Amino acid sequence: MVAILGFTRARVIAAVKEMYTDVATAPERPYHFPVGRAACHAVGYSDVLLEGIPEEALASFAGVGCPFRAGVIRSGDTVLDIGSGAGTDAFIAARLVGPKGKVHALDMTPAMVEKLRALAAALPARNLEVVEANAESIPLPDVSVDVVTSNGMLNLVPDKRRAIAEIFRVLKSGGRVQIADIVIRRPVTLDCKSDPKLWAECVVGAMVDEDYLAFFRDAGFEDVSVLQDADYFQLSRSAETRDVARRFGARAIVITMQRAEAAPSRWVQLARRCDPRRAIRSLRRRGLAGAAALVLSMLACYGTFAATAALSLAGISVAIDRGAWSATILAFGLAAVVAIGVGMRKHGRFAPLGAALAGGALLAYAHVVEFGYVVELAGFALLGVAVVLDLHVRRHLSAAVLVGEKHPSAT
Repeated sequence: MVAILGFTRARVIAAVKEMYTDVATAPERPYHFPVGRAACHAVGYSDVLLEGIPEEALASFAGVGCPFRAGVIRSGDTVLDIGSGAGTDAFIAARLVGPKGKVHALDMTPAMVEKLRALAAALPARNLEVVEANAESIPLPDVSVDVVTSNGMLNLVPDKRRAIAEIFRVLKSGGRVQIADIVIRRPVTLDCKSDPKLWAECVVGAMVDEDYLAFFRDAGFEDVSVLQDADYFQLSRSAETRDVARRFGARAIVITMQRAEAAPSRWVQLARRCDPRRAIRSLRRRGLAGAAALVLSMLACYGTFAATAALSLAGISVAIDRGAWSATILAFGLAAVVAIGVGMRKHGRFAPLGAALAGGALLAYAHVVEFGYVVELAGFALLGVAVVLDLHVRRHLSAAVLVGEKHPSAT
C-alpha cells in the first residue's frame, strides 16, 4: 500500500523497527526522546506503579505519558497492550488484572518481543502473553478484550483509521480505552512526511489533535476525554527535536473512552467525515484556505458563465443578477487575500500578501469600476501567484526546521 508521496508502508514500518530495536538492545545510548526509569517518572509514573517491574523493562521504556491515570483496568479484566515494547505497561496491567485476568502484549519489533518474552518467562505470574504483530492487524478474536492500553504507538502507525477500527473490533461492548500519544496542533507538510525515518521520531506521523479525537468518535467510541495535555518534547535532549515540536505544536496527551455497542454505519461515518466545518478547519490548518477561496472565486466567475452558456445552447434562458454575481466573486477573492494575510503572520514574508493585494485590487476594479476581461484575468493570475508563494514559503519554513532532524544529535 502506498502511504504518502510514494513511500511505502513497509518503509515506514522498517524505520520504526530500526529505531526501537536500538532502544531494546542498547537503551543506554542517547536518544532524542527520553528513555528508562527516569522517563517513566518524567511522564507521570509513580513509584507505586513501577514497583516490581523488571529493571530491564524499565530501561527500554519509551512511552510518552502515563495512560494508567485513566484508572480503567480492573481485577479479572482481559487487557490488550498495543505497542508494548519491553513491557513496562504490560507488567503493570498484569498486576492490576490479577491471576484471574490476562494481558496480551502486542509489539511488531522482534527485538522488543524477544526481550519481553524473556522477562515474562522469568516471573512467576503466567497471565501475560506476548504477541508479535502490528496495530493494523490484531490477531485476536472480535469482542475479546475489556481494555485496550497503548503508549506512544498510534503516531507511528501509517493507517490510523485501520488501527482504530481494529481496537474497536477486539473490544467488548462497553470496553474501555486508555491511550497516551503524540498529537500536533499544526499539520506537517507533505514533503516533510516523505522521509520514513522521521516517522520513527514521533512528530511527523502524529495527527492534528482535533482530527485524532475525531477518528475515534467516527469509529464509534463514546465519552472521548483528554485527561492530560503535556509538553513531552521539553524532555528531549535534542535541541532540533524541541524546535520541531514547538513549530508544529507537538504535545503528549492521555485520553480515555468507551466502546459503543455497535459501530456507526458507513453512511454515518461518511457524513461525519464530509462535515464542511471539519473541511474548513483542515484547509485553514494546512494553509490551503487561500487556495480554496481562489478556486471558489474562479468557479463563481467562470463556472457560472459556462453554466449559463451551456443552458443557453440547450434553449434554456437563465437570468443572472449581475450585482450578486460580482459580489460573490469579490467575496471569495477577498477571503483569499485575508487567508494569505494570515499566512504572513506565520512566515513574515510580504511578497505573497503584496501579490494578493494587487490581485484583489484588479479584481475589484474589474467588477466595481470598469469591467475588462484582461483586468479580471490578471487579478486572478496575481491571486494565484500569491497562493503559490504563500504555500512555497510555508513549505520551505517547515522543511528547514526538519533539516537537523534527519540526523538528530544528543545536544
